[in-house]
Parts: sequence; C-alpha cells; structure tokens
Amino acid sequence: MVSSTHELWDNRLLSQIITAMADGVFTLDKDGRISSWNPAMERITGYSSSEVLGHTCSILQCSRCFGKDCPNGFKACGILTHGKGEDNECFVRHRDGHDVPVIKSARAVRDERGEIIGIVETLTDMTELNKARKKVEEAYRRLGEKFRFDNIIGKSRAMQQVFAAIEAAAASNATVLIQGESGTGKELVASAIHFNSLVKDGPFVVVNCSALPETLLESELFGHAKGSFTGAIRDRKGRFEEADGGTIFLDEIGELTPLIQVKLLRVLQEREVERVGESKRRRVNIRVIAATNRDLFQLVQQGMFRQDLYYRLKVFPIYLPPLRERKDDIPLLINSFIEDQNRKTGKEITGLSHQAMHAVMDYGWPGNVRELENAVEHAFVLCNSRQIELADLPREIRKLALDAKCAGQYDFTPRPKRKPVKLSRRELLRLLEECGWNKAEVARRVGLSRTAIWKYMKKWDIPLRNHT
Repeated sequence: MVSSTHELWDNRLLSQIITAMADGVFTLDKDGRISSWNPAMERITGYSSSEVLGHTCSILQCSRCFGKDCPNGFKACGILTHGKGEDNECFVRHRDGHDVPVIKSARAVRDERGEIIGIVETLTDMTELNKARKKVEEAYRRLGEKFRFDNIIGKSRAMQQVFAAIEAAAASNATVLIQGESGTGKELVASAIHFNSLVKDGPFVVVNCSALPETLLESELFGHAKGSFTGAIRDRKGRFEEADGGTIFLDEIGELTPLIQVKLLRVLQEREVERVGESKRRRVNIRVIAATNRDLFQLVQQGMFRQDLYYRLKVFPIYLPPLRERKDDIPLLINSFIEDQNRKTGKEITGLSHQAMHAVMDYGWPGNVRELENAVEHAFVLCNSRQIELADLPREIRKLALDAKCAGQYDFTPRPKRKPVKLSRRELLRLLEECGWNKAEVARRVGLSRTAIWKYMKKWDIPLRNHT
C-alpha cells in the first residue's frame, strides 16, 4: 500500500514538473503515436494536446532527423537503431504554417528486457535566442561597415588618393601620421586603418593629447605605480598597455609637451613603457597612429617639436584635404547626412533647394565635414517641407549667400509655384488609390499641403486608410 502511494505521488510530481517546464515535452507510445503533450508544446507549435494525441510526430514536419528529412512512419525512425536522437537545431512547422527554430532531442524508453516501449522528445524554442543572435550579427556587421575605408565618402581625386593611402597603411604595421584641419575626419581614417589591418581584432585605443595637462597625460599614457603621487591608491596600466596587441591613436599630437615627447620617442624606438613611479620596463606590441591639425614641420623649425620624434611619427604620412579643396564631394556628403537624419527623425527630406545648394557650394567650410554635418542637422530642426531651403541653413551660410545675391553673383528669383489642382471627392479617391493611400504623395501631386488633404478627407467622410 505504501509503495503504491509513493508511486502515485511520484507520478503526480513528475506530471506537474513536465507541465511547468518551459521546454516542450511529448511522448510517443510503442506504435509511434503521440501519447502526451505538455503546455509548452502547445505554445511552441500552436497545436493543442487534443489535436495531436494519437497522431504521429510527422505532424511537426521536422526539418532534420538524424541528418535527413523526417522519415515516413515510426519504424523507419533512426531512434530505433540509435536509441537516442541527436541534439540538433532544426525547424518544426507551426500550426499556422510558419517554421519555428528549435533544439530537438529524443530518447528511447525501454522496458526491463531492453525493448523500446516509447520515446520521449523535447523541443527548446530558439525563436528569441535567434533574434538575439541576429541583433549581435547585425551589430558586428554595422561595426565593420562603419569602419570600412571604402565607406568614407568622397569621389574627388584628392579622396581617391586618401583611399589608396588607407589601403596601403592597413596592409603594413608602419607608424602613420594623419595631417589635416579640424573636422576633416582624422579619427575616422585612423579607425578605418585599424579595422582593416592585421590587428583588427585587437583593441583600438583613442587618446586626445590636448585634453589633459602634462601630469595627468603622462599617467594616462604610461600608467602609474601605487603611491607614485597623491591619489595614486593602486597600480594602473596606461593607454599604451591597454592597446597591447592592437592600435593606439594619438590625436592632436602637436600639443605634446617636451617631457611627453621624450617618453613617446622611447616607446616608438623600443616598444617599451615605464609607469610613473617605477623603473620596470614593460613590452608592448602596438600599432601607433598619430594625427594633428598643426604643421609639425613648422613646429620642428620653431623648436617646439622634436625633430627625431617628428621623423619617427612621419613614417607613413596621410594628408586629409579640407572640404573647400574637394567640393565635388559636398553633394555626396549631404545626401549621406540627410539619409542619417531621416532615419533619426522620421522625416522624409529629399535634398536641398536650388538656392540652398548654391549657398552650400559657395561657402568656405572652415569647420570642414564636421561643420557640414552640423549644418544639415541644424536644417532638419527648422525644415518642414520635402526640401531644405536657404532659410533652414545656419546664419553664417545664409549671410554669405545674401551678400552674394546683393553683389549679383547669382539669381535667387523664386520659381513660380504650381497651381493647385481643383479637387472633387471622386478625384481625391482616385489619387488616393493611385498613391496607395499615401496622403503626402497625393498632396505633392496636387500642390496642396498634407493638412489640406486631411481636411478634404474629413469633409467628404473619407477614411484615413483603405479598409477594403
């Protein structure tokens, strides 16, 4: 009696565990027909237990069983010879007809004589995990695209020379010196070199040499030992050590003090660093890329920059031309920035008006590509139409354009506006059908605002969407 009670308790406990499981569990009897089907199986497949009990597992249309399509009939199933199924990622067909990614496992149940009396199968739903995988893959893809050198925008001859230099630098381990005005994209070029080089899987460490005073920059670059100065409560590795096995990018290299220049020269010559407050030398395997918006050669002549360090840095120089020297690239850059802002803001701006493009092409762009990008972002804040107008651009660009207009350099006479089309209810319905019920497109075709189209639809009791 006691044994029977324990057996009943064990069966109930097992049943509750199977019912509560997040994984799908079902069993087949000795004839290969489904004998149990837990709630997780109902969720994963869409089939209720009443719909599948007594049927074979072929109802799942599993994409893979023992390395082949699901066999016809229980006796042909490989579980009879293998005794257990492979844990495989595969697909099962949902009741609604779509495929569900799962990990499927099967085990044979045998009696005391070793005869198979049934099969237990489990399904682990991989839908959410696969979504997460895709997000990670997409993030890596975007990261790779962001730093591909052929994604740096420019078709001018000057930029083609830059592309060739990036490709050559990425194929070597030479120290690179990137020279160019502020806003020309020096960090983007450095990133492109690193992420297309042999050390692309290593760290990419960026240091702005003008952002810190000498004492802090020394500790930042080379690290320090505990107790080497007030506040040094523990040992700390510097940015050179952090970049070991990868690339360190030293921006604004022309701002270095004489002391830091000496220590940097030693790192470039010996590939060793000494932390502040200790004499131990530590080997670092790094690729060095430096950048400056100053004329280093002139600084050398003025005695403000070490000549030996200059030539150590200038192993492979890359010059980035200012935007005023590659105006052919301005329309390409504008289109790219507009696409980015459209994605961020949800607007549908198509480009610049004739007047606005004239002004942009005549402007000198002292802040280079960065200033152009900021100008487009500024225009997006003000623009309420499909095109960016002159009035949407920053003040300094508008002022130059208006001065040029006063001087008679080019004509800003507005073009005549298209006459609005006289609308009827029938005509509006026809246009809505043609434009897929896109009110903005209808408005463009008839020369009215989108608000006016909405008012007509309300007036004539036309639904906002086609519900047929």
